[in-house]
Amino acid sequence: MVKFKKHIKCIFLSIIFIVSGCNDYQKLLNSEDNLAKYRAAENYYNEGEYRKANRLLEQVEPKYRGKPQAERVVFFLADSYFNTKRYLLAAYKFEDFTKSYPKSQRVQEALFLEAKSYYYESPEFSLDQGDTKTALDKLQIFINKFPQSEYLNEANVLVVELQTKLEKKDFEVSKQYYTIRDYKSAIKSLENFIAEYPGTSYREGAMYYEFLASYEIAINSVLNKQIERLEELIVLYNNILRYYPETIYTEDLTNKYNNINNVLESIQNTTTK
Repeated sequence: MVKFKKHIKCIFLSIIFIVSGCNDYQKLLNSEDNLAKYRAAENYYNEGEYRKANRLLEQVEPKYRGKPQAERVVFFLADSYFNTKRYLLAAYKFEDFTKSYPKSQRVQEALFLEAKSYYYESPEFSLDQGDTKTALDKLQIFINKFPQSEYLNEANVLVVELQTKLEKKDFEVSKQYYTIRDYKSAIKSLENFIAEYPGTSYREGAMYYEFLASYEIAINSVLNKQIERLEELIVLYNNILRYYPETIYTEDLTNKYNNINNVLESIQNTTTK
């Protein structure tokens, strides 16, 4: 019973402490004492309480504009947005920081975090990739400006991830033409994709779907065009195997290759007769 009472007492005191702390914070928000707000905001920021720091920093930022503390206030405000996952606000504020304080020791960090903010805003590959492209542009600017940065390895990892997402987006768009049986558009789109992304991990799939679209056109062509198109298909088939001798599409490619030869043989026999 004594232990239980002590436990209840601890809980009660904790609640009082929390309520008291909340009241103090609310009073600070409503206060006109900008210096007290600035000091409290910095303390909250250093303790990782970014939401509390953020509300105070938003209030004091206009008051400190042009003053020595302004550089710290703007950076802390941008970083508090970043740490509370309000990435577009963070990106905007980090850009404001780098433009306002180009000689700051924290410009490198701010430029990287601005790019990283757009990285976090990058959506699934199936959606609009405007923020993905912006993130790539910002990361490239950062890499070019600070090639020896401590953030360089991470920046390069982010670039590869974002680039792969764009490649997947374009590949799926090209593949969609095949799905809806617009084979000519599929071929053109896939050829452009392979030319634009020669080192892409989706190259094997792009070559395969180009072959499939070409196959559908060739098999269903009129006789005077069919031979030429079937022979071009054999060239595509050999190219795939040359680049990907152990391709995951081996079974389907082999079946279609055998069918191509059968059709060519049939045409030859018919022509001979």
